[in-house]
Amino acid sequence: MRRLVPLGQFLFRFRGWIFPAIVVLALVFSRPRHFLGDSALDDWMDALGVFVALSGLAVRAVTIGYEYIVRGGRNRMVYADDLVQGGVYALTRNPMYVGNGLLIVGCALIINAPAFYLIALPLTLLAYAAIIAAEEAYLRAKFGAQFDAYCARVNRIVPRVAGFPKAIEGMTFNWQRLLVKEYNTLFWAAVQIAVLCYLDDYLIVGDAALPALQLTLLFLVPWVALYLIVWGLKKSGRLHVAAAPTRPSEANRTS
Repeated sequence: MRRLVPLGQFLFRFRGWIFPAIVVLALVFSRPRHFLGDSALDDWMDALGVFVALSGLAVRAVTIGYEYIVRGGRNRMVYADDLVQGGVYALTRNPMYVGNGLLIVGCALIINAPAFYLIALPLTLLAYAAIIAAEEAYLRAKFGAQFDAYCARVNRIVPRVAGFPKAIEGMTFNWQRLLVKEYNTLFWAAVQIAVLCYLDDYLIVGDAALPALQLTLLFLVPWVALYLIVWGLKKSGRLHVAAAPTRPSEANRTS
């Protein structure tokens, strides 16, 4: 992991673009195909992909809703004031990257193209492994034994799902913080998932796979309207994050 630290420090500056960049790159070289040549089975594969991708969004949402975190670093570099160990961070040290990984896997299942699997999954693994290495190097240097004890208690990636009730005991889910911090990601991820579902069939069977205009508008219009409402409320200051974290005893960590 130490060898990945320089790469992780570089990628951390652009980590918000890693997911869409990997998807676009993989699509350039991908040719979707029906699962086992069966369009009915492919529908089930698409459904599985959507479920996995939405699970990734859910992981991100639960993480943000139950624990206050700072994801922006400082001056585009890894930074943390304190070591957050509560909420979902009590189950896995990198829940946001777990969520992103599930999003990529979900997209791969929807497209179901060998090139997508061979490009998207390895690049995602390398990118997030490098960023995690850079973050851990920073946190270990800053928090020393405290971070080592945290690492000994909590897995780097695989979450201890059974410990979830205890991890959020006494906490309140902060819907307002979730909307402020995550509305942009939730909006574009949902649009991307929908586009990939249609693109998958379109690249295989052509125009016959395109959805009816009414169906497209039925999804797009309310979704865009909701996005604009949240955006407007945030810009006006009527929707904002309270200064205090969910648990006053624990503060922010970069992710």
